[in-house]
Amino acid sequence: MIMSKIKVGIVGATGYTALEVARLLTAHPQAELVAATSRADDGRSLAEIHPSLAGRCDVPIEVLDPESIAKKCDVVMCCLPHGASAETVHALVQHDVRVIDFSADFRLSSLDVYEKWYDVKHPWPERVGKTVYGMPEFFAKQIATADVVANPGCYPTSAILPLAPLVQAGLIDTDDIIIDSKSGVSGAGRSAKVATLYCETNESISAYAVGSHRHGPEINDLVGRISGKPVQTLFTPHLTPMDRGILSTIYVRRGQHSADEMMQCWRDQYASSAFVNPVDHLPATKHVAGTNFVQMTARDCGDRAVLVCAIDNLAKGASGAAIQNMNVMFGLPEVTGLR
Repeated sequence: MIMSKIKVGIVGATGYTALEVARLLTAHPQAELVAATSRADDGRSLAEIHPSLAGRCDVPIEVLDPESIAKKCDVVMCCLPHGASAETVHALVQHDVRVIDFSADFRLSSLDVYEKWYDVKHPWPERVGKTVYGMPEFFAKQIATADVVANPGCYPTSAILPLAPLVQAGLIDTDDIIIDSKSGVSGAGRSAKVATLYCETNESISAYAVGSHRHGPEINDLVGRISGKPVQTLFTPHLTPMDRGILSTIYVRRGQHSADEMMQCWRDQYASSAFVNPVDHLPATKHVAGTNFVQMTARDCGDRAVLVCAIDNLAKGASGAAIQNMNVMFGLPEVTGLR
């Protein structure tokens, strides 16, 4: 057990994921937020940008200087967009600070796949495929010693956790997996966009990025990486009129295997997991809202099984996962600050 508190910095401190990190850190017994950066809000406090932190977190916002931030921090949460994030992560690592990266810059195994789907040249290509994916349920040993951790995508978390053990155990077909996912509006970020205005999202649900969402290849990559078997999924995301949460309904061909076998597979896989809960009821986003917990279940439906998984997109889908990863990196129980 470490004696002094982990000193944490946030780069790109104005978004929802940064707010969630700050909120979680205010209740973390072994960590404290000591630095926050934003080019646009230099000189203001974090509580000015996020009023819900008033009286709890008055860390001043500064312009990013990697050397200065590294001197103050043991670990930095990098909440920047893809491309820009990789450059910053590279600079921070040069100054001997550990980094948890919220972007997609280090999640994928293949540089070609990354550059195809994100349409940018990678700023640090040498680290693509050589950075641990931040899912302690499968990669805790590597996370513990990592200098950079690629925090998982929110939609992928809700698909990888149910699918990977079933594929690995040979309980479902690998070439006919349909993933229907619905997310709260916070998943689109805090910046103003017409599609996420109140009048556009209220009393409405809509599909988007059909056949082109960048989390599709991440799901395929990680399920294949964990299970050792290539998979092909059809992933469709939807925007729903709620603040936070993801519900993924996944349709798989089950052959001779039953939903009961799948549930037992999950119970075996996640018996020691702090957060992943196979449940008998049908999960809903309200069951996990504001927590790092995952609920999932399976049902037989003819020659298919239907898998239902609920997470909070800002918690287990982003900032809660980052805190969980930080705990593993610094030798703390995964649940520290998250129950």
